[in-house]
Amino acid sequence: MPKSVFEWPTLILVIVCYGVWAIATTALAAFWLPLGVVVVAVSVALHASLQHEVIHGHPFQTQWLNEALVFPALNLAIPYERFRDTHLAHHRDADLTDPYDDPESNYLARADFLAMPGWVQTVLRFNNTLLGRLVVGPVLAQIAFTRADLRLGRRALRGWVMHAGGVVVVMVWLIGVGAMPIWAYLMAAYLSLSIIKIRTFLEHQAHQNARGRTVIVEDRGILAFLFLNNNFHAVHHMHPRVAWYKLPALYARGRERFLRCNDGYVYGSYREIFRSYFLQAKDEVAHPLWHRD
Repeated sequence: MPKSVFEWPTLILVIVCYGVWAIATTALAAFWLPLGVVVVAVSVALHASLQHEVIHGHPFQTQWLNEALVFPALNLAIPYERFRDTHLAHHRDADLTDPYDDPESNYLARADFLAMPGWVQTVLRFNNTLLGRLVVGPVLAQIAFTRADLRLGRRALRGWVMHAGGVVVVMVWLIGVGAMPIWAYLMAAYLSLSIIKIRTFLEHQAHQNARGRTVIVEDRGILAFLFLNNNFHAVHHMHPRVAWYKLPALYARGRERFLRCNDGYVYGSYREIFRSYFLQAKDEVAHPLWHRD
């Protein structure tokens, strides 16, 4: 069945997201700055999820129009174009979790990990707990992302130039209209990246078969909404063009099939994940199945 001209739920959510962000950076920040910071962080996390929807062709059939919707760089950190390119590469399921070929892998090759100074290994082990992922995860991910793009050189430059324009849009708003100091906005942006790290913490695991590497979290709470149902991650990888608001029903119709397909890599809720892994690492830093020299 052909896709409609545009998807109302996604377009409305984009408008609501910017509206909440605007209110948080002005009225809420003036009323009580900590409240403004928290609401900005939530709205920026939602904006990141909307960027993910745009990457997969929503809400319009015209992709440049989709990308125009998410042009302002609300999180200040990751250029949309570079996120788009690396994320699409990540969707090559045969490469999932590969320390070199999956741009979103949280694993390192064992030889690379053992060659690092002891204090770096300690930080990376801490980062493999959920608490660590919230506290140091955003900065470690930013360092890795930026280093990878520096190696690409001119091939990554356009994405960063466009990103700078998006950052300027945000700064002009904050300085000219907003009531939130820049330092407070930086805190909110970091917090938003920490929220996203909850989703990505165990999205993929080392598994001999590619089909068993992608998780399903059967959560329908506030985090599932902020992640736009990307907690049904195995469903998303199998059906990447399906819009966020259709994923729960798609999963419900084929639950047993999806769980067979991903070898039962499933959690009941994010509460369960916090309880199990807040202070305990789920995985090793070094990929346990990756042995290429």
